[in-house]
Amino acid sequence: MSDKSVKGIDRRDLIMASIATVGAAAALAANAGAANAEDSATSSSAPAAGAPSATIYVGDVIQGKKVVSTLDVNDLEPGKKHFLYFQGVESPTGQHWYVSVAVAKGAKSGKHGILTSGVHGDEMSSIHTVQTVMNQLDPAEMSGTVMAVTDISRPALESMQRRWPNAGRGLDLIDMNRVWPGNENDITAASRHAGLVFNRLLRPNADFAIDFHTGTTGFEVTAFNIAEMDVPEIKAMAELYPIGQIFDNPTYPNVLHNAFNAAGIPSFCPEIGAARHLDLEMIGLFVEGTMNVLKHHGIVAGPMGRTGKDVTVFVGNSAFPILATEGGLVEYLVKLNDKVEAGQKVAIQRNSFGEVVAEYASGVAGEISGLRSDAMSEPGNPLVFVLFNKPGPEDVGGYPE
Repeated sequence: MSDKSVKGIDRRDLIMASIATVGAAAALAANAGAANAEDSATSSSAPAAGAPSATIYVGDVIQGKKVVSTLDVNDLEPGKKHFLYFQGVESPTGQHWYVSVAVAKGAKSGKHGILTSGVHGDEMSSIHTVQTVMNQLDPAEMSGTVMAVTDISRPALESMQRRWPNAGRGLDLIDMNRVWPGNENDITAASRHAGLVFNRLLRPNADFAIDFHTGTTGFEVTAFNIAEMDVPEIKAMAELYPIGQIFDNPTYPNVLHNAFNAAGIPSFCPEIGAARHLDLEMIGLFVEGTMNVLKHHGIVAGPMGRTGKDVTVFVGNSAFPILATEGGLVEYLVKLNDKVEAGQKVAIQRNSFGEVVAEYASGVAGEISGLRSDAMSEPGNPLVFVLFNKPGPEDVGGYPE
C-alpha cells in the first residue's frame, strides 16, 4: 500500500469530501424568502401540514391528461387508476415544468402510500421500479391509495443528468436531493419546485413514502436501503426487501425521505444499482419488496414475497470512503457485496505507462457497498465505499448516493 493511501474520515469530513468530489450541492437555506414568489396559482401559501386542500384543476390538458396545481386523492373516484400532470415551477420561458402523477385509488378506504423517483435525472432503475409496481396494482382489489411520481426533476431527466440545471444566476447545477422540503419563495427554481411538489402533492397525501434512487453516474452501488432502523415503522418496511444491505443512517438532512420523516411520515430510500441503465434483476428485488410493503399496510392483499428474513442482510451505520490519490486506471480486487477486513487491499491504480502509482486498502471491516464504475479516475474521486459499523451513532459517515 502506498504512503498516499486514504485514511478513514469522520461524518463531517466525508460529507465535505462528497460535496467536493461527487459534486453534491450544499443544501439551500429554508428561510430564503426574500426572493419573489412564483406568479399565478403557484404563489399562494402552502397547505397546512397534514391537511390536504381540495384538488385544483388549472384547466389545461396535456396529452389527454388533466393538469392540477394541488391534489387531494380523496377527491378521485375509487376503484380506478388516474393519470394527471402536476404543474410545477416555471421555466425561464414562462412555461411550467410538469410532473407525471399516477394514482391507483382502491375501491375500499385505507392507507395512502407514495412512491417517488426521478429526483435525480440519471436514475433509470428507480423509475422503472415504481412503474412496474404501479402496473401490478388493481384498484378494484385495493384498500387505500398508492400515488407514483416518477419524474420529479424534469429538467435533469430531459438530459439524463443528475442535477437540475438552474439558470437564475448563470448556469448552475443543483442537486435536488439536497433542497427538500423546498421553499415556494426561494431563490432557485429547484427549491421552489420542491416546495410546490412537497406542499401541494406529496405531503398532504401520504401516510408513508418510499423515495427510490440509484448510484450516481460513474458510481455503482449494491441493492440496499437507507433507513433509520431505530424508528419502528421504518424498520418494519425496510426489512421487507430481499436485499443484502441496509444503511442505518439518517444521511443528509435535506434529502426527500428525511423531509417526509420530519413531517411525521415514515419514509426510507432504496438504492438500486448503477445510474443510466435498467438493472432488471435488481429491479425485481425492489418490486417484490415494495409489494410486501403495500401488503404490510393492508393496501394489497395476498401472501408476502421474499423478505430480508430470506437472505443474509448486513446492517451498517457508516460508509468508509476510499478516495483516489493519483490519476490513472483503476483495477478493483473486490466486487460489490464482498466482505473485507481492515487493511485488505481493494484496488490498484496504474499510470499511462502501466506503472502502479497507488494501492488502496480498506480501513475498516465491513462489506463493499459502492465502486466507481468509470475505469479512470483523477485524485479526489471516490473509488470505494465500505459499509461498516462504528460503536457509536454520533460519528458516522455519509453514503455513496
